[in-house]
Amino acid sequence: MLIGEYTHTLDEKKRVSLPAKFRREVGKKVVITNGLDKCLFVYTVNEWQKLAEKLSELSLGRGDTRGFSRFMLASAYEADVDSLGRVLIPDSLKDFAGLSERVVIAGVFGRIEIWNEKRWGEYKKGIGKNADAMAENLGGLGAV
Repeated sequence: MLIGEYTHTLDEKKRVSLPAKFRREVGKKVVITNGLDKCLFVYTVNEWQKLAEKLSELSLGRGDTRGFSRFMLASAYEADVDSLGRVLIPDSLKDFAGLSERVVIAGVFGRIEIWNEKRWGEYKKGIGKNADAMAENLGGLGAV
């Protein structure tokens, strides 16, 4: 399980080092794509295949499902994890997430998220203010 929050730097070659704890779980290759909330999602190849399968089962007749599939799949890149645990972030993804030198890498169960450090701080403040209300809503669904 991928959990935790780590601050790292994006080097001049647009590589970011994955936390050592995550490297053991992700293996030698990952898939990086546009994420929600202006971050990047990073999946193991196995988790990516599961997600892609689910997306392939969505109806092509609905515009929102076509759009979301394009958003996730067309922006995806396979990336090798080098011997130092670094992955290269393609320019289009770097631009999408507004990544600069300082990034936050967050483990979210089956995926890793890569955030602009400032945007992550702002996001966490907003979520923190609404956590009780979200828990209340999720409790009604049996999740909390």
